[in-house]
Amino acid sequence: MKRPLEIMLVAAEASGDALGAGLARALKARLGADVTFVGVGGAGMAAEGVESPFDIAELSILGWLEGLKAYGLVKRRVADTVELAKREQPDAVVLIDSWGFTIRVAKALREELPGVPLIKYVGPQVWASRPGRAKTLAGAVDHLLALYAFDAPWFEREGLSTTVVGSQALHVNMAGADPAVFRRARGIAPDAPLLLVLPGSRPSEIRLMTPVYEAAVARLKAARPELEIAVVAAATVADDVIGRVAAWPFRAHVVREDDKYAAMKAATVALATSGTVSTELALACAPMVISYRFPPLSYAIMKPFFTGKYATLFNHAADAEIARELIQTDATPDKVAAEVGRLLDDSEARADQARRQTEALDLMGRGGPDPSELAADAVLRTIVSKAG
Repeated sequence: MKRPLEIMLVAAEASGDALGAGLARALKARLGADVTFVGVGGAGMAAEGVESPFDIAELSILGWLEGLKAYGLVKRRVADTVELAKREQPDAVVLIDSWGFTIRVAKALREELPGVPLIKYVGPQVWASRPGRAKTLAGAVDHLLALYAFDAPWFEREGLSTTVVGSQALHVNMAGADPAVFRRARGIAPDAPLLLVLPGSRPSEIRLMTPVYEAAVARLKAARPELEIAVVAAATVADDVIGRVAAWPFRAHVVREDDKYAAMKAATVALATSGTVSTELALACAPMVISYRFPPLSYAIMKPFFTGKYATLFNHAADAEIARELIQTDATPDKVAAEVGRLLDDSEARADQARRQTEALDLMGRGGPDPSELAADAVLRTIVSKAG
């Protein structure tokens, strides 16, 4: 009797866990009981039957210096992941995002299990920094599942077979998110200006960005006493965010993950730490200002490797700074407050930015097929191709 196909999924962060869960569901929809899963992941993948041998939260690392400090832990978790693969002998391994961790796993698996197809889901953003990673990845895996059409040429030039599957962030269903209900539940008047702050989902992001945002919002509130503030507390850092916001000297509504899309739709302007959330905000038609800080020493080491013009995906797709980006030394309370204030005070600027954000999403592939379905097809094709 033929055994079920066994797929190993490896994710080291919450965003990758979500992608892995979606891929598992799509594969199960095709194969039913003829597919099983092993691997490393979080709660989303666990719900689809992937029992992780360790908590991936400990691998949420930002910056080179922090990576060096955690090198011993990362090395042990790479070894644990490779041992799991050797024990289970999967028919394919899908390594999801998290470059520093998954490239180490890929190289080790290539040595230990040379016949097993290795598939990378989400390539490094070589258009923004360190383009040499494209060649590194091409030598380590058999296939890449890329999120955007502008990703593919970088890797195909290095001989890596690539399928553009699209970004799950472009397929977020916000139909049930009601901005009027959100405002009513919190006593926010329908016409009151509302600033939505999204400080990030990593502990280091919260530590570095919330003091900047607190000081910027204090300036905005002093000039606009009627301004309402809401802060999204991502599940991975909820307790930290709630504790920090509770100490702010002005009232801020805390928003949990399950209510964040309604908050995005309700927002007059958003202030966000750079990341996938910028795409979600654009889908919600929320004009935004993007900001980011790295730990200073890490930034000094990494800065020479930044080659892209923009950090925000839709800015890159449009080749224009649609949303203002305030990165590192520009991420000051005064500059953040000035840019957010400009949007708060200019309804025409808000409308124009929201329109341009939407147009940029179309360049990124909005409205395409479901990424998990395309990813599942590509995984199965790669298995067949490697076997043949």
